[in-house]
Amino acid sequence: MNALPPALLHAHQTLVHWAGRIFPESLVLLAARLAIAGIFWRSGRTKVEGWFTLSDSAVALFTDEYQLPWVDPALAALLAALAEHALPILLLLGLGARYAAIGLLIMTLVIQFLVYPDAWPTHLSWMSLLALIVAQGAGALSVDAVLSKRLFRSAQ
Repeated sequence: MNALPPALLHAHQTLVHWAGRIFPESLVLLAARLAIAGIFWRSGRTKVEGWFTLSDSAVALFTDEYQLPWVDPALAALLAALAEHALPILLLLGLGARYAAIGLLIMTLVIQFLVYPDAWPTHLSWMSLLALIVAQGAGALSVDAVLSKRLFRSAQ
Protein backbone atom coordinates (compact mmCIF):
# COMPACT_ATOMS: atom_id res chain seq x y z
CA MET A 1 0.00 0.00 0.00
CA ASN A 2 1.31 3.45 -0.86
CA ALA A 3 2.24 5.91 1.86
CA LEU A 4 0.05 8.97 2.35
CA PRO A 5 1.05 12.07 0.42
CA PRO A 6 3.19 14.30 2.67
CA ALA A 7 0.62 17.13 2.60
CA LEU A 8 -2.16 14.81 3.77
CA LEU A 9 0.03 13.31 6.47
CA HIS A 10 0.99 16.79 7.68
CA ALA A 11 -2.66 17.89 7.74
CA HIS A 12 -3.58 14.81 9.79
CA GLN A 13 -0.75 15.37 12.27
CA THR A 14 -1.73 19.03 12.63
CA LEU A 15 -5.35 18.10 13.31
CA VAL A 16 -4.34 15.53 15.93
CA HIS A 17 -1.99 18.04 17.58
CA TRP A 18 -4.59 20.83 17.77
CA ALA A 19 -7.43 18.51 18.81
CA GLY A 20 -5.35 17.42 21.80
CA ARG A 21 -4.70 21.04 22.74
CA ILE A 22 -8.31 22.19 22.25
CA PHE A 23 -9.82 19.12 23.94
CA PRO A 24 -7.38 17.97 26.62
CA GLU A 25 -8.30 14.71 28.31
CA SER A 26 -8.85 16.42 31.66
CA LEU A 27 -11.55 18.70 30.17
CA VAL A 28 -13.18 15.88 28.21
CA LEU A 29 -13.44 13.76 31.37
CA LEU A 30 -14.74 16.73 33.36
CA ALA A 31 -17.38 17.38 30.69
CA ALA A 32 -18.39 13.71 30.70
CA ARG A 33 -18.71 13.74 34.49
CA LEU A 34 -20.78 16.94 34.47
CA ALA A 35 -23.05 15.80 31.63
CA ILE A 36 -23.97 12.42 33.08
CA ALA A 37 -24.18 13.73 36.64
CA GLY A 38 -26.70 16.34 35.49
CA ILE A 39 -28.90 13.73 33.85
CA PHE A 40 -29.12 11.53 36.92
CA TRP A 41 -29.30 14.42 39.42
CA ARG A 42 -32.35 15.89 37.63
CA SER A 43 -33.98 12.46 37.62
CA GLY A 44 -33.30 12.08 41.34
CA ARG A 45 -34.84 15.48 42.09
CA THR A 46 -38.15 14.28 40.57
CA LYS A 47 -38.32 11.49 43.14
CA VAL A 48 -38.23 13.65 46.28
CA GLU A 49 -40.15 16.47 47.88
CA GLY A 50 -37.81 18.99 49.40
CA TRP A 51 -34.49 17.34 50.15
CA PHE A 52 -35.28 14.29 52.21
CA THR A 53 -38.82 13.06 51.57
CA LEU A 54 -39.48 10.39 48.97
CA SER A 55 -42.47 11.50 46.91
CA ASP A 56 -45.63 9.45 46.56
CA SER A 57 -45.39 9.92 42.80
CA ALA A 58 -41.97 8.21 42.78
CA VAL A 59 -43.38 5.17 44.57
CA ALA A 60 -46.37 5.17 42.21
CA LEU A 61 -44.01 5.31 39.22
CA PHE A 62 -42.14 2.23 40.45
CA THR A 63 -45.45 0.51 41.24
CA ASP A 64 -47.29 1.24 37.99
CA GLU A 65 -44.73 1.88 35.25
CA TYR A 66 -41.27 0.57 36.14
CA GLN A 67 -42.42 -2.63 37.88
CA LEU A 68 -39.00 -4.05 38.64
CA PRO A 69 -39.11 -7.76 39.43
CA TRP A 70 -38.10 -8.97 42.90
CA VAL A 71 -37.93 -5.45 44.40
CA ASP A 72 -40.61 -3.73 46.47
CA PRO A 73 -41.62 -0.52 44.62
CA ALA A 74 -41.12 1.69 47.70
CA LEU A 75 -37.64 0.27 48.28
CA ALA A 76 -36.75 0.59 44.57
CA ALA A 77 -37.89 4.23 44.54
CA LEU A 78 -35.88 4.99 47.67
CA LEU A 79 -32.73 3.29 46.36
CA ALA A 80 -33.04 5.04 42.99
CA ALA A 81 -33.51 8.43 44.66
CA LEU A 82 -30.48 7.85 46.91
CA ALA A 83 -28.30 6.68 44.02
CA GLU A 84 -29.42 9.52 41.75
CA HIS A 85 -28.38 12.04 44.40
CA ALA A 86 -25.21 10.52 45.86
CA LEU A 87 -23.53 9.17 42.74
CA PRO A 88 -23.78 12.40 40.70
CA ILE A 89 -22.25 14.34 43.60
CA LEU A 90 -19.34 11.91 43.63
CA LEU A 91 -18.96 12.34 39.88
CA LEU A 92 -19.00 16.13 40.15
CA LEU A 93 -16.25 15.99 42.75
CA GLY A 94 -14.39 13.27 40.92
CA LEU A 95 -14.32 11.30 44.17
CA GLY A 96 -14.53 7.55 43.66
CA ALA A 97 -15.60 8.45 40.15
CA ARG A 98 -15.02 5.02 38.66
CA TYR A 99 -17.21 3.42 41.35
CA ALA A 100 -19.92 6.07 40.97
CA ALA A 101 -19.88 5.54 37.21
CA ILE A 102 -20.17 1.76 37.67
CA GLY A 103 -23.20 2.31 39.92
CA LEU A 104 -24.89 4.51 37.34
CA LEU A 105 -23.90 2.13 34.56
CA ILE A 106 -25.65 -0.73 36.39
CA MET A 107 -28.67 1.50 36.93
CA THR A 108 -28.72 2.37 33.21
CA LEU A 109 -28.56 -1.31 32.26
CA VAL A 110 -31.51 -2.06 34.56
CA ILE A 111 -33.48 0.78 32.99
CA GLN A 112 -32.56 -0.39 29.49
CA PHE A 113 -33.39 -4.05 29.89
CA LEU A 114 -36.23 -4.00 32.44
CA VAL A 115 -38.00 -0.66 32.01
CA TYR A 116 -37.48 1.07 28.63
CA PRO A 117 -35.93 -1.36 26.13
CA ASP A 118 -36.79 0.88 23.17
CA ALA A 119 -34.82 3.81 24.59
CA TRP A 120 -31.46 2.27 23.67
CA PRO A 121 -30.14 5.34 21.78
CA THR A 122 -30.44 7.45 24.92
CA HIS A 123 -29.10 4.73 27.16
CA LEU A 124 -26.20 4.03 24.81
CA SER A 125 -25.15 7.68 25.04
CA TRP A 126 -25.30 7.50 28.86
CA MET A 127 -23.36 4.23 28.88
CA SER A 128 -20.71 5.73 26.60
CA LEU A 129 -20.06 8.60 29.00
CA LEU A 130 -20.07 6.25 31.99
CA ALA A 131 -17.77 3.74 30.27
CA LEU A 132 -15.33 6.56 29.47
CA ILE A 133 -15.19 7.47 33.16
CA VAL A 134 -14.81 3.83 34.23
CA ALA A 135 -12.02 3.29 31.69
CA GLN A 136 -10.12 6.57 32.12
CA GLY A 137 -11.00 7.66 35.64
CA ALA A 138 -12.04 11.16 36.64
CA GLY A 139 -9.08 12.92 35.09
CA ALA A 140 -6.68 15.54 36.41
CA LEU A 141 -9.44 17.91 37.52
CA SER A 142 -10.75 15.73 40.34
CA VAL A 143 -10.41 14.80 43.98
CA ASP A 144 -9.34 11.34 42.80
CA ALA A 145 -6.31 12.87 41.07
CA VAL A 146 -5.31 14.80 44.20
CA LEU A 147 -5.73 11.74 46.41
CA SER A 148 -3.86 9.56 43.95
CA LYS A 149 -0.87 11.93 43.98
CA ARG A 150 -0.83 12.01 47.78
CA LEU A 151 -1.21 8.24 48.13
CA PHE A 152 1.48 7.62 45.52
CA ARG A 153 3.84 10.03 47.30
CA SER A 154 3.22 8.42 50.71
CA ALA A 155 3.78 4.90 49.30
CA GLN A 156 7.36 5.72 48.26
